[in-house]
Amino acid sequence: MLRRDQKLAIYMEGAIFGYGGKMGFGILRYSPNEVVCVIDSETAGGDMATVAGMPRSCPIVASIDDALALGAQVLVLGIAPPGGLIPSAWYPVIDRAVESGLSIINGLHDLLGPRYPSVPQGQWVWDIRIEPAGLKPGTGAAAGLTNRRALLIGTDMAVGKMTAGLEIYRTARERGIRTEFIATGQIGITITGAGVPLDAIRVDFSTGAIEREVMAAKESDLVIVEGQGSLGHPGSTANLPLLRGSMPTHLILCHRAGQTGLTTLPHVKIPPLGDFIRLYEALAEACGTFIRPATVGVALNTAHIEDNAEALAACVAVEAELGLPTVDPVRHGTGRLVDALMAG
Repeated sequence: MLRRDQKLAIYMEGAIFGYGGKMGFGILRYSPNEVVCVIDSETAGGDMATVAGMPRSCPIVASIDDALALGAQVLVLGIAPPGGLIPSAWYPVIDRAVESGLSIINGLHDLLGPRYPSVPQGQWVWDIRIEPAGLKPGTGAAAGLTNRRALLIGTDMAVGKMTAGLEIYRTARERGIRTEFIATGQIGITITGAGVPLDAIRVDFSTGAIEREVMAAKESDLVIVEGQGSLGHPGSTANLPLLRGSMPTHLILCHRAGQTGLTTLPHVKIPPLGDFIRLYEALAEACGTFIRPATVGVALNTAHIEDNAEALAACVAVEAELGLPTVDPVRHGTGRLVDALMAG
């Protein structure tokens, strides 16, 4: 639906420094589309490169009218909060955007198509979290593939599973490895234009949805499956469909340096990383019923650590603890993780 020549404005009102801004940050970091601005009245006048440390320079403006003046054609709702609901205060802004001719990318559970049932030709509303047609229950078919299938797993939500996956995908492609990235959430789907919105799919078909994507990529030598949630999070149900649908041969653990409890539920403690890895591998194997994946590396999120030497030291400490190559994919690249995935 989104053309690569269309210019984006990202609506992040009040979310630039909050937990839910990962949609906007993901678009800024990885979308091939031009981003003309971010909308946030609290920091208007700044630039995302200096205000939020983004690699892409992008002005921050206060309103839809400001975005229109910069040539915006599509408004992206740039938050991904727990529960995935549109804040009520955003609706007048979205109304204004649609009235002004902007198309809308909505990655939240509240659908906007019914609110705007008829828009002029060439204008559209893309509700990403809609179950695809024709899904069936999973069958375990991916277990019969001979390629490498790497699933990103995490100790919490929003610890960098998508970022690590896209960075690994980019590095592998640069090396000439036939690689596919399977997006499983609204951010990855917006960036790549394909994938499956896992948390919008009925549980009976969730494994089959992942399986269908993996089987479609069977000619690739390496398939990177974007992870969702965490086995250690009481609000997360995505991991079993991901494990059974992709039948991974390899796992990459994603963790935020120094984090000991869940971000939104700090009383829920994160277990020792080695124990956590073994839990995932054992669940994937199901007492020998399926193949046991090998965890071959750690993607450590050090975005909250300003000092590069301190960030590197955090990676070195985890690597010493687990005996696995450990890098921050953004700071250090993912060459060592690709090496580990393709070894043997």
